[in-house]
Amino acid sequence: MRVEPLPGVPAATVDTDGERLLAIADYHAGIEAGLRYEGVELQSAAEDRRERVLAALDRARADRLVVVGDLGHAIGDPFRAEREELAALFDALDVPVTVVKGNHDGGLADVVADLATDVTVTPGHGTRIGEVGFAHGHTWPAPDVLAAEVVCVGHEHPVVRLEDSVGGARKERAWLRGSLVAEPFAERFDGDGEIESALAIDADLVVFPAFNERSGGTWVNVEGQDFLAPFLPDGVTDAEAFLLDGTRLGAYRRV
Repeated sequence: MRVEPLPGVPAATVDTDGERLLAIADYHAGIEAGLRYEGVELQSAAEDRRERVLAALDRARADRLVVVGDLGHAIGDPFRAEREELAALFDALDVPVTVVKGNHDGGLADVVADLATDVTVTPGHGTRIGEVGFAHGHTWPAPDVLAAEVVCVGHEHPVVRLEDSVGGARKERAWLRGSLVAEPFAERFDGDGEIESALAIDADLVVFPAFNERSGGTWVNVEGQDFLAPFLPDGVTDAEAFLLDGTRLGAYRRV
């Protein structure tokens, strides 16, 4: 498989275009500063996030890091803590980075412009590397992205509610993966015949869990919860859920 979750980590290896990539989504650097602004006091976990990324890169033996949106947390101008966290992260990386712009990355271009790091920031509608497409998910992916063999998105921060036999419950981050359903995307692009033909391939859609465990999530198996992406759930109706440790839960609606 071109996209393979790294067991125990909210990250995946991606083999495409002659490279091995490590892909993560929703890093949300500086989130503690944003929460503090909302009245929630938490000690910064910036160093832990950075070390987890470095460890995953080493474990995957990756040639490139791909962030599938929301590398930063501030929707507008980043807080000082976010800028410092990003500077430290990029200073520690020894591989090039591709960042798909997410809805929280409004000021990211200004931040990376001052860094001596090989960073490419793509538009929010995504990018394609070989036969794998990447888009954050807050807006519709570009047609070229959708025509890839596998489309990777973030934004949702999918989580499942798991209950035990005595009524206890816990929240777990999860992957969602299923066949890409062409119709919603074809309708978005006005029934363009070329688009419909491109989407007719047997493609998968993978929804990444959030790398940052403090960033909340969409309960995918709880009634009354809605998806955030404009193309979900219609764009991947047969999706299955998987825990970070690789446990296959089956159809996410029936977990």
